[in-house]
Amino acid sequence: MKWFVRADLDGFFGLALDNLVQLLVIVGLCQHVLAFSEALVYQHILPGAAVSLLIGNGFYAYQAKQLAAATGRNDICALPYGINTVSLFAFVFLVMLPAKMVAEASGAKDPETVAWQAGLLACFGSGLIEFGGAFVGDKLRKATPRAALLSTLSGIALTFISLGFLFRTYAHPVVGLVTLSVILLTYFGKLRFRGNIPGGLVAVVLGTLLSWLTGLAPVGSPPDNELGLYLPIPVLGDLFQALTSGHNLSYLSVIIPMGLFNLIGSLQNIESAEAAGDSYPTRPSLAANGIGTLAACLFGSCFPTTIYIGHPGWKAMGARAGYSILNGAVITLICLTGSLSYIAWAIPVDAGMAIVLWIGIVIAAQAFQETPKSHAPAVVMGLLPGIAAWGAFMAKSGVRAADYGNAPMPAFSETLLARFQQEDIWISGAFALEQGFIFTAMILAAMTVAVIERQFTKAALWSGSASLLAAGGLIHSYRWTVSDTALSLTPAWEWACAYALMGVIFLSARWVAAPARP
Repeated sequence: MKWFVRADLDGFFGLALDNLVQLLVIVGLCQHVLAFSEALVYQHILPGAAVSLLIGNGFYAYQAKQLAAATGRNDICALPYGINTVSLFAFVFLVMLPAKMVAEASGAKDPETVAWQAGLLACFGSGLIEFGGAFVGDKLRKATPRAALLSTLSGIALTFISLGFLFRTYAHPVVGLVTLSVILLTYFGKLRFRGNIPGGLVAVVLGTLLSWLTGLAPVGSPPDNELGLYLPIPVLGDLFQALTSGHNLSYLSVIIPMGLFNLIGSLQNIESAEAAGDSYPTRPSLAANGIGTLAACLFGSCFPTTIYIGHPGWKAMGARAGYSILNGAVITLICLTGSLSYIAWAIPVDAGMAIVLWIGIVIAAQAFQETPKSHAPAVVMGLLPGIAAWGAFMAKSGVRAADYGNAPMPAFSETLLARFQQEDIWISGAFALEQGFIFTAMILAAMTVAVIERQFTKAALWSGSASLLAAGGLIHSYRWTVSDTALSLTPAWEWACAYALMGVIFLSARWVAAPARP
C-alpha cells in the first residue's frame, strides 16, 4: 500500500477540519472563560497539543502500513486521532475554572498558573488510565457484543455530531445545503470531479467562497497576535508541582470518568474499524493513545487525545495512511506558528461542516449494517442514552439562553426540575442518563443482546456491572452547579438497587418462564 493516495486529501480535509474545530474551541475557552494569556495559550498549550497530535497521527499511519503489509491488502485506513471533545469541556469547566476561582478567592498570586497546573494534572491522570487500559482493553472488547459497542458511537454520532451540524446547516442554508450537495454527490453518489479534484476540497473551497459572499466570513475582527515559531517546551516542573499540590484528590471525580470515557470510546472506535474491515490489535492502539495524552501534558497541553469516531467514513472516502500523516503535519504547523487565529478569521466552520455531518451519518448507519439483524432492538436501546444526554444538554443550554440578560428564570436546582415536571417533562431522568451515558448505553445494549440470545445469566451479569457502576457514582450520580449539572462520585443507590433487581429477574427467568411452544 502506498503512503499517499489521492483520496487521502479528502480524508485529510475532513479530519483536519475536525481537529481544527477542537483547537478553535480550546483557544476560545482558554482566553474567554479562563482568561488565560496569549503567551500561555500559544507558547505552551497549543505546542503541547501539537506534540500529542504528531505522535498519534504518525503512529496510526505507520500501524496502517504494517497491517497492509501483513495482510497483503492496499485498502487499509488508519485510525483517526485527535483531541477529545468531551474531556476538553469537562477539564475547562469542572477542573480548571473551579481551580482558578478557588485560587482567586484565597488570594493566590497567580490564579492562571494554578488553573493551568490543575489542567495538566487532569490530563496526566487521564493519560495514565488510557495507557493502563491497554493491558485489559482486549478482554473487555471481546466480552462486549458488537451491537453494544457500535450503538453507543451511533448515539453520539446522531446527536452531538449530526444533529448539531444539521441545525447549523439549516441556519445558514446557502452555505450548508450547497456544500452538503457536493458531499452527497461525492461520497454517497461516488461521483468523481474532472481532474480528480477531491470532493472534500471542492466543498471547503466552495463553502469558504459562499461564506464570504453571504457575510459569514470573515469571522470577527482581524487577529492581532504575532506569527512566529513556538517550539514545545517540557513543563515537568509545573506538572510535578501539580502532582504534589495536595489538591489532586478533588479532581478525581472528573479525571476517573473522563479517563474511562476515553478508554471505552477508543475501544468502540477500534471495534468500529474492525466492522469496516480493518482489524487493529487493541493493546498497541490503546497504548499509543495513552502515550499521546501523556506527551500532551508533559509539554503543556491540558487536553487528552483519543482515537476518533469516524473510521468507517474515512475508509469509505478511500483514505489510507496518508491522511493521518497530512493531518498531523498540518495541525502541528498551525499550532507551532500561531496561525490558528488567522485561519479561524478567514474560514468559518460552516465551510466544511457538511463533511462532519456525513461522517456522523455513516457511523450511525454502520451500527445497523454490521450487526446481526436480530440485534437491531439492542442497537436502538444503545442509541437512547446518547440521545437523552444530548437532550439534557439542549435543555440546559435553553435555560441558560433564557436567563440571558437576567431574565426571571430559576437557577439550576430542584426548582428547575419542578418547572419541567409541570410540563410533563421528566428532565431529572435525562440528567441522570447524561452522567456516564457511554457506560449506560453499552450496558443496556449488551443486556438486550443477551436477552435476545436467551443468555439470561449474561444479562444478569451486565445488570450487576451497571449496579456496581451506579454504586460507585460513575453513572447516574450528579450534583447541581451554578449553571450546569456535574458528575458526583457519590453512590446512586436508587439506580444501583434497580439494576440489582433487574439482575434478579433475569436470573429467575428460566424458572418462571412457561415451556416453549412447539
